[in-house]
Amino acid sequence: MVKVPLGNLRSHPRSASFDSFPRSGSSRPGTAAAMAGFRVRYVLAAKLVNELVEAADDKQLTKTIARYGRVDLLCIDELGYLELDRRGAEMLFQVLTEREEKNSVAIASNESFGGWTKTFTDPRLCAAIVDRLTFNGTIIETGTESYRLARTKAKRKGESA
Repeated sequence: MVKVPLGNLRSHPRSASFDSFPRSGSSRPGTAAAMAGFRVRYVLAAKLVNELVEAADDKQLTKTIARYGRVDLLCIDELGYLELDRRGAEMLFQVLTEREEKNSVAIASNESFGGWTKTFTDPRLCAAIVDRLTFNGTIIETGTESYRLARTKAKRKGESA
């Protein structure tokens, strides 16, 4: 289990954690922060981008970005699984910019930063997002095996014994 220091969420809001491998307990930092009394929002990357696009279409983008900017910790999961179109990537960048040096972000991704060019197809935007997230951030790699895969293997092993 990865331990993320929670005491500095408000005093050092740009400390961010990144889980570079798929589903290895990516919600744990958010759960621990919520139990410690912090306001936490957990969202899948694709769902966040879809919500932002819908908000823009409804002329509610500013309000939606502000809402994501107010929580103490924003946990974005599964970044790197799907390619984001330019519009969606730009809106995600706006959310990250709104939070910059104000509130913390935890990202769970199955890709290293070098692989994010598949998710963010504009190289300049990709570099800007990585720059925003890594500035004063903490990178945590939790391992290469999926949590779900490990549980399934353990369960099958127990059933065959």
